[in-house]
Amino acid sequence: MNEAAWQLPTLAVRAGQERSQFGEHGEALYLTSSFVFTSAAQAARRFSGEEAGNVYSRFSNPTVTTFEQRLAALEGAQACVATSSGMAAIMALVLAHLKQGDHIVTANSLFGATVQLFNNILTRCGIGVSYVPLADVAAWEAAIRPETKLFFLETPSNPLTELADISALSRVARAHNILLAVDNCFCTPILQRPLDLGADLVVHSATKYIDGQGRVLGGAVCGPKSLTDEVFKYLRTAGPTLSAFNAWVLLKGLETLSLRMQAQSAAALELARWLEAHPKVARVYYPGLPSHPQFALAQSQQLSGGAIVSFEVRGAREAAWTVVDHCRLLSITANLGDTKTTITHPASTTHGRISSEARAAAGINESLLRIAVGLEAPSDLQADLARGLALIPT
Repeated sequence: MNEAAWQLPTLAVRAGQERSQFGEHGEALYLTSSFVFTSAAQAARRFSGEEAGNVYSRFSNPTVTTFEQRLAALEGAQACVATSSGMAAIMALVLAHLKQGDHIVTANSLFGATVQLFNNILTRCGIGVSYVPLADVAAWEAAIRPETKLFFLETPSNPLTELADISALSRVARAHNILLAVDNCFCTPILQRPLDLGADLVVHSATKYIDGQGRVLGGAVCGPKSLTDEVFKYLRTAGPTLSAFNAWVLLKGLETLSLRMQAQSAAALELARWLEAHPKVARVYYPGLPSHPQFALAQSQQLSGGAIVSFEVRGAREAAWTVVDHCRLLSITANLGDTKTTITHPASTTHGRISSEARAAAGINESLLRIAVGLEAPSDLQADLARGLALIPT
């Protein structure tokens, strides 16, 4: 089979599968901790890497390998290393490629847990971190030090859907021999392929859209084998491993990823337009709207605006919480990427552990709400939000 000629929807369903002697149609689930060898010599070859094959499910499992190969195919990557969560993927990427004394440049617009990881854990390892405005390419270049080894960014950002020009940042990074890693969680390879735009590595929280139904945790790092091999070495020893069961669930999620991303993006655009016209809404953040300051970049870099819509109500925390508390259909949870639409107040949840100064730098205020649009009818979502919006004083 010529996988290189397949389109993304086909890759999402077929790539990477190797059937066992039983000829199963669906992907096999290998629930085993270890694998048996035919001889002591084969065991030695497997452990040394001289012979390809499975050894121990901390770092080699056929179900996990199928998931890795399929996601790599979707991202246009040579290889992929799967991890137990998205945060584990970021940690593995950083510790595989950086050491004490090295430096990261990243964006003010960053997921709260990633900020916590960078500020409170990596700094203990002697790795420095500088924050710059996501969209300001000149600021990224100005922040470079002799010890800078990594540019790390999310695009679109969480939760304000701000965009980075991946191609422009890639040119800066390459000129200074710096790795560029992109968290592609919001778009997935269906809507955006950062490696095609010049990124060196792509990170995923597979927990989100790749699963798509809020069932399991997972993460991944995709890129050229020369770079992912270092991540694999870290995973083999440290063990932030994706379980075989979770990999099997994620494979099922990939099969519908293309359909879901297209449908949820279309619904998000409809909801964003409705919110933008609502008198109780002060501002809407959605890359698919012409009012978004980087609408042109979104049109050139992404297939669509994605399924995340953030907006500010006219008021502060009390007004925002009123909208949340009167939702009967939308799920009040911080997870995203689900077929069920979710709503959260970022300042008190996903970004609640970072400082107020960091939230201000990222543009996250008390009136902001984030919606991850699912597969419900947009009119039903509008009706659910309208209940709380109507109670905000004029």
